[in-house]
Amino acid sequence: MGTVLNAVISTVGVVFYFCFFVMGYGPIPGILCSEIFPTRTRGLCIAICALAFWVGNIIVTYTLPVMLKSVGLAGVFSMYAVVCVVSWVFVFLKVPETKGMPLEVITDFFSLGAKQAAASKSK
Repeated sequence: MGTVLNAVISTVGVVFYFCFFVMGYGPIPGILCSEIFPTRTRGLCIAICALAFWVGNIIVTYTLPVMLKSVGLAGVFSMYAVVCVVSWVFVFLKVPETKGMPLEVITDFFSLGAKQAAASKSK
């Protein structure tokens, strides 16, 4: 009975994780990438972002067994939790709210930010 209970708890946990991820943090990379790049280069930039996303997925997939052997399950998920907290803090502090803004305004907003950063570096 213990094995069945563990399987049920694991399955329910994965389903809840998937539901909350899809409704919360999951869409942010795709939405952000489609908003921050200028229209003339958006297709190429989104392709590069998707490549980086899949490379990250491959790295996590192939390093998981090695990390499980070296630091154990609790250590691995603790590392993942730290990365999630850091990414949440980054999104909270650095990613602006774009709800209700036209795409042209968002593009101008991000391009002005890049121009200001370049101007401050040249001073």
